[in-house]
Amino acid sequence: MKILYVYAHPEPRSFNGALKDAAMVTLAVKGHDVKVSNLYAVRFKAILDAQDFRIRGRHDIFNPAAEQIHGIRTGSLAPDIQEEIERVSWADLIIFQFPLWWSSMPAILKGWFDRVFAQGFVVDIEAGKVYGQGLLKGKRGMLVVTCGSSEEMYSPSGVHGDIRRHLSVIEHNILEFTGIEVLPPFLVFEVPSISADRAGQVLKEYESRLAALPL
Repeated sequence: MKILYVYAHPEPRSFNGALKDAAMVTLAVKGHDVKVSNLYAVRFKAILDAQDFRIRGRHDIFNPAAEQIHGIRTGSLAPDIQEEIERVSWADLIIFQFPLWWSSMPAILKGWFDRVFAQGFVVDIEAGKVYGQGLLKGKRGMLVVTCGSSEEMYSPSGVHGDIRRHLSVIEHNILEFTGIEVLPPFLVFEVPSISADRAGQVLKEYESRLAALPL
């Protein structure tokens, strides 16, 4: 299977880094074809602005959605956006790995979605091609998320509320909106205080989860 691994953590020596490294080994051993977008490593530009469009549709006013549609039609998006679009187009499965910061993804990953999930590429709102008819229909997506607090605190009755509610904006309003089928997430809690034994156990669980993916 062709897998795009979108990774958003600034520290290679972190537990997130260990998760990502374990994934690379496991997926390679299982025979998957993997490409990695390591957003912090490449210093991915997280701001959607007029400089993202080499040929503007309009110069009197900047309308991001309209310029994205024009950029897709004319092939005039910035090279870093175009590279990521080609990776998304290539992939059967996209895995997004990130730490939960302020109940959401890091800004660099939000910027990746803002810039790469361009209108005209992932959805065609005027034609009604969203959700089940989204332009990324046929692809699957999976979140791999690390949290600082306990699983109990992220339970439905916990002080933070259900973790799935926190992730629903990403899973439903972004991924499913574009037609992507969402797989169950892989979640890790209390990462700042994780012991060596538990870290090893979690890595094995993640490796087993990835090993079960179909080719």
